[in-house]
Amino acid sequence: MLETGSPSLPWPGRRLERVSPRDLALALLVVVVWGVNFVVIKAGVAEVPPLLLGALRFLLAACPAVFFLRAPSVPWRLYLAYGMTISVGQFAFLFSAIHVGMPSGLASLVLQSQAFFTMLFAALWLKESWRTSQLIGLVMAAGGLTLIGSTHGVSMPLLGFLLTVAAASMWAAGNIVTRTVAACGPINQLAFVVWASLVPPLPFLVLSLWIEGGPTIMAALSNFSLRSFAAVAYLAWAATLLGYGLWTRLLSRYPANQVAPFSLLVPVVGLVSGWLAFDEALRPVHLAGGALLMLGLAVNLLTPRLLGWARARP
Repeated sequence: MLETGSPSLPWPGRRLERVSPRDLALALLVVVVWGVNFVVIKAGVAEVPPLLLGALRFLLAACPAVFFLRAPSVPWRLYLAYGMTISVGQFAFLFSAIHVGMPSGLASLVLQSQAFFTMLFAALWLKESWRTSQLIGLVMAAGGLTLIGSTHGVSMPLLGFLLTVAAASMWAAGNIVTRTVAACGPINQLAFVVWASLVPPLPFLVLSLWIEGGPTIMAALSNFSLRSFAAVAYLAWAATLLGYGLWTRLLSRYPANQVAPFSLLVPVVGLVSGWLAFDEALRPVHLAGGALLMLGLAVNLLTPRLLGWARARP
């Protein structure tokens, strides 16, 4: 999955295009950047409290980029809604989940359930109807999450699992906001992400003061190491600005349903990097649950494309 809610741009009549080798390389670069992101989060929360880490991440993502990009013409309520859901909500839960012991690789996998929360929210708020393939994919994904969640207390804390699911639901809510932003007309999506990054630092800091406490914040800042700065810089510049910048470029050149399946590779990178960096071993039930979750996501993403291809054949 994608670390943050990628724009869902409707191209109902746009035909699939041949992906150039350069754009294919860029798509794979985004997959690697977002997959490694979970290991970086785990390294970051080892030295910086999770809510303070969130404040620093978005502060660095916004500044100094806001001085070079003009704010898109979007109502400020949408900036606020996007910042509070996809940024504050998602990453407050995700950072806290990894902080309390959720393995980074499993977090990258469970977070992909955002696709199905998006379906639920779109049906509730946007009155979108469901296809049969979406319902099948939803049932498969629910089964996969149930298998993964059944291992709590053995290889992950139940709280960590629940917080990750909450993070996925907030990402999905942010996707609904993104759909509303897209309805405002063509805009610079990277500029929108940068300016929306001005929203999270203050709520994150308030939450950090309330939950983590002033002494903890001061201790973290006074002992702020090069490793901590590297983690914050990666989360701000690589995962947020570079990742979203490239992803937006791909969405502007190709149909969304041609770009979106690349997100299926993010948990693969997350699981491998978690194993290499922290020796996070996967149990057979994790593999089975993860396979079921990703298969459900694949059914949801790829079935409409395959049906369209079949109908287009003479």
